[in-house]
Amino acid sequence: MLKIWGRRNSSNVQKVMWLIGELEIPHERIDAGGSYSKLDSPEFRHLNPHGKIPVLEDGGLVIWESHAILRYLAARYGAEHFWPTDLAVRATGDQWIEWTQTTLLRGFSDVFWGFYRTPEQERDPAFIKGALARLNGDFELLDGILAGRRFLLGDQLSLADIPAGMALYRYFEMEIARPSLPNVEAWYAELQKREAYRAHVMVPFDELYGRLSF
Repeated sequence: MLKIWGRRNSSNVQKVMWLIGELEIPHERIDAGGSYSKLDSPEFRHLNPHGKIPVLEDGGLVIWESHAILRYLAARYGAEHFWPTDLAVRATGDQWIEWTQTTLLRGFSDVFWGFYRTPEQERDPAFIKGALARLNGDFELLDGILAGRRFLLGDQLSLADIPAGMALYRYFEMEIARPSLPNVEAWYAELQKREAYRAHVMVPFDELYGRLSF
């Protein structure tokens, strides 16, 4: 049985748990990180010397870094639409996973930490304004890509949807200014229909508010 180390309200853990839910893989999740600590324990450092979540154990195999875990799960347990045999199709999805990591989630992290997790009296309004403008621009780009599509690559959920789609719940729940994004909103509505998304991504995050150290 798979073991996943990481707290339920960690965004990186949520990506992994969402895919596990979609694939209906038997698993055990072990709370770690945040108020659960454990990351500096010898047991955890043996699994991940960097002391970060998530960590996946599959038998004797240990994998850390959320996107490496996603690719492993898709390759080992996923159907064709999660791990295409056509390398061109796989690369098309992979480029969106990389863009999400290097661009979209970097901007999202700046907004989430700068606005939501920083105590109000310590916020940098200029930084937040700039970060939000960049993030909204990234979502406007996605809005154009999603025109006429149910999901990021077409009519079927793929691995490319997981990293970017994970951010939507927090993006739309935060009290921030957002542009008109009809296609992104339609995509979000499609994701909300999925039981695994509701169970593993739509997790309340109120306890993170204004808590840089959490």
